[in-house]
Amino acid sequence: QMSLVHDLNGWQTALVNLAAVAVVVVGGVYLTRPVFRFIAMAQLRELFTAAALTLVVGIALLMSLVGLSPALGTFLAGVVLANSEYKHELESDIDPFRGLLLGLFFMTVGAGINFELLSSNLAITMGLTAGLLAIKALTLVILGRIFGLRGASTWLLALGLAQAGEFGFVLLAFCVANAVIPTAVAEQLSLVIALSMLLTPALFIFYDKVIAAHDCQGQQPDADTIDRPSRIIIAGRGRVGGIIDRILTAAGHQPTVIDYSSAQLENLRKFGVHAYFGDATRPDLLHAAGIAEAKLLVVAIDDKEQINQLVAYAIKTYPKLHVLARAVDREHVYHLWAAGCRDIVRETYDSSLRMGRSAFEALGVPSERAQRMVDEFNHMDRQSMVAVADAYDLKIPAVENPVYIARVREISGTWREKLKRRMTKIAAGHDPDYDPEDPSGAEYGSDSKAPESRET
Repeated sequence: QMSLVHDLNGWQTALVNLAAVAVVVVGGVYLTRPVFRFIAMAQLRELFTAAALTLVVGIALLMSLVGLSPALGTFLAGVVLANSEYKHELESDIDPFRGLLLGLFFMTVGAGINFELLSSNLAITMGLTAGLLAIKALTLVILGRIFGLRGASTWLLALGLAQAGEFGFVLLAFCVANAVIPTAVAEQLSLVIALSMLLTPALFIFYDKVIAAHDCQGQQPDADTIDRPSRIIIAGRGRVGGIIDRILTAAGHQPTVIDYSSAQLENLRKFGVHAYFGDATRPDLLHAAGIAEAKLLVVAIDDKEQINQLVAYAIKTYPKLHVLARAVDREHVYHLWAAGCRDIVRETYDSSLRMGRSAFEALGVPSERAQRMVDEFNHMDRQSMVAVADAYDLKIPAVENPVYIARVREISGTWREKLKRRMTKIAAGHDPDYDPEDPSGAEYGSDSKAPESRET
C-alpha cells in the first residue's frame, strides 16, 4: 500500500498529518468555491454530483496516503461540503444516494457486531452502556449549564445526544486495523455503541413523558385573574385570534382575550397588547371572563380537540351565546355542526378563495368577473357541504365511509359541469343565470338554498 509517511518518524508523521488536514480545510474553504461556481454556471446537475463524489474520494485517498483513516477523510469532506454556499444544490443531487449508503453502512456495521457477547457478558455490557450514557449525559448537562440552557432544554440536549455516534464504529475499525486495541475489546465496545443508539428512542420517550411534562407543570404560571369581563371573549391569540382581536379593537371594542401560551403573551405585552393567561376550556376561567353575560365567544384555538370541547361546553351551557368557531378543515366543520355551532369558519378557506381570485386576475380575467367566479365556487362548495352532511358519520373517517364517498362523487358529478358552464359565462362577461335550456336559471336545483349558517 502506497504511503507518504512510511519512512518518517513519529514527529514528522504528525506534522504531515496536520498539514494534510489543514490543506483539506483551507482548500475546502477557498478552492471549492470557484470550482462549484464554475459548475453552477455550466448548469449541469450531473457535474455537481461528480464533483462532490470526486472531492470525497480524493480527500479519503489523501488521508490514506498520510496514514489516517479514509473515514476521517470522508468526514472532513462532509464538513467541507456542508459549509459550501452550494450545499443545498449538493444535498438535492446526492439525496438519492444518501439513504442507500446509510443503509449499507449500518448493515455492514451490524453484520460485524458479535451479539453473543450480550448473552455471555450481559452484566458487563449493560454496565458499560449505562456508564457511557450517564457520563456523556452528565457532560452535556454541564456544558448546557455553561452555555445558558436551563430546565427541560438542558435534559433534552443531554438525553438526545447521550448515545455514542456512528463514527465510533469507524474509529474502532481503524484502531483494530492498526493494532491499537485487541479485537475482543473492539467487539465489546461496538456492541456498547449499538446498544446506546438502540436506547435513544427510549430516552426521548422518557423525556416527553417525565421531564417535559413535569417541567411544563412546574414552570407554567397560574391563570391570570380576569378583572375586566367583556361582552366579547376570544379564546386563543395566535395567527387567527390575533387578527380578530385587532379588527375588533380597531372598531372600538374591548374583547377579553385568553391564551395558554405564556411565552406568546409575554411577547405581546412587550408591544402593549393586553391578554390573559389561562386555559380557555376551563369553565371557572370562562365564568370569570364573564361568559354568562357575554354576547360573543370567538373560538380561535389551534387545537382541534380543544375547539370541540370548548364549543360543545359553551353551546350546551349558554344556549343564548353566539359562538363563532374556527374549523381546522372540512371534516372539522361537521364535528362543530354536530355540536350545535352554526357560525363556522374554515381557517384557510377565505385565503384560498382570495388566491383563486388573484389567479383568475393573473390569467387576464377582470377583477369584478374574477370575484363573481370565486363567489360562484363558494356558493357551490357551501351547498355541496350541506348536501352531503347527512352522509357524514362522526365515528368513521371520511375516506373510510363508503356512503359519504358515494354522495360526494354523486354531488361532484352533478354540479361540476354546471359550475364550469356558469363560470365560463361569467369570464366571458355574460349573465350566468340565462340558459335557453333552463329559463328559470335554477342551475343548482330548487333544493340548493343555503342554510342560515354563515359557514364559509
